[in-house]
Amino acid sequence: MSSVNLMAREVAAKIVFYGPGLSGKTTTLRKVYETVRPAHRGEMMSIATEGDRTLFFDFLPVKVERVGDCSVRLALYTVPGQVFYNATRKLVLQGADGVVFVADSQAEAMDANRESLANLEENLLENGIRLENFPLVMQWNKRDLDNILSVEELRRELNPRGVPDFETAAANGRGVMDALKTITRLVIKDLRAKRIVPPPRTAAPAGTAPAGLEAQLSQHLHHRQPPAVAAPATGPTAATIAATPVPRPLKTPAPPRVEPAAVVPAVAPATGGKLLGPTSALAPGDLFDHARAAEAAFTAGDYTTCVTACTDAVRRAMAFAGEGSLAQQAFLLHVDGSDLLRLQGLATLPQLRVDDAAFALYVLMQVFVRLNAVGLPTAG
Repeated sequence: MSSVNLMAREVAAKIVFYGPGLSGKTTTLRKVYETVRPAHRGEMMSIATEGDRTLFFDFLPVKVERVGDCSVRLALYTVPGQVFYNATRKLVLQGADGVVFVADSQAEAMDANRESLANLEENLLENGIRLENFPLVMQWNKRDLDNILSVEELRRELNPRGVPDFETAAANGRGVMDALKTITRLVIKDLRAKRIVPPPRTAAPAGTAPAGLEAQLSQHLHHRQPPAVAAPATGPTAATIAATPVPRPLKTPAPPRVEPAAVVPAVAPATGGKLLGPTSALAPGDLFDHARAAEAAFTAGDYTTCVTACTDAVRRAMAFAGEGSLAQQAFLLHVDGSDLLRLQGLATLPQLRVDDAAFALYVLMQVFVRLNAVGLPTAG
């Protein structure tokens, strides 16, 4: 199931590459990984099945073009092709928004193709999804080999619905990105039909303040005062106006100033201390100063420093889950992996905005909440 981060205006969708063993699913995903720019991809992770060279699954987040005013992040998976691993295929298929079926074009592989396609339909049906109503693209792979079936034969046997299909050679990448672009369009169309993708934000009328997140935060940070009311051009005499008491304009209370982390005590005083921001209020003692530094940078408008401080604090916080990769630590703490990957990607951007810094603080707070939920770090 896709997820929508309204704060970041980002939609995350899951696409699974399905097909029989040795049809080229893993090669396809690796070719996509090599083609996508490094700034738009995450780390490819894989776990090999015992006694089989086919990968258990690959996970490849890919950031694609914006849809309306939302960016789209794809999570690409493959499944093991062997029937022995059907339980694993069911697990990986859960929550999928679309499927690319990678068929082996060789004549001797037709039975395996039919079996795998029937297995896909069966596993989707167990999740309450009918294949004919599901975004699907067919990929006729290994077109660079000899003894292959014609496209017409493959369509007759495997594509009676006439879904989009592509001739591919995953070894050299031919046709692979075309198939990915098409399934992405189908998934987005399906999400729109289900009203999962939020509608684009309407442009603000001329002369009105923008309603976007960045504008709202900027307005809050600058504490704009309401404009003074001009005196009427005609009306009572000057003496009458002078005798009339003038109501004082309402004053917006100034927020507490956040001092640099170096001068903030590790534990705020019980009385007379400065109020904590939401991030530092959630922070464990060992990371209190890091959280205050991030908040101070945000208040000062130094968004690059804020993101850097949040990234460092997240790395230190995740380490409380034990040794291992960031993905393993995120799994143990139940932290949203796509948010962590987006945070890492912000460090590669040449210029950061207020909504980037706000998102970094959001991720840091999310990690702190998970640490508190599992009782980490332990006292002592």
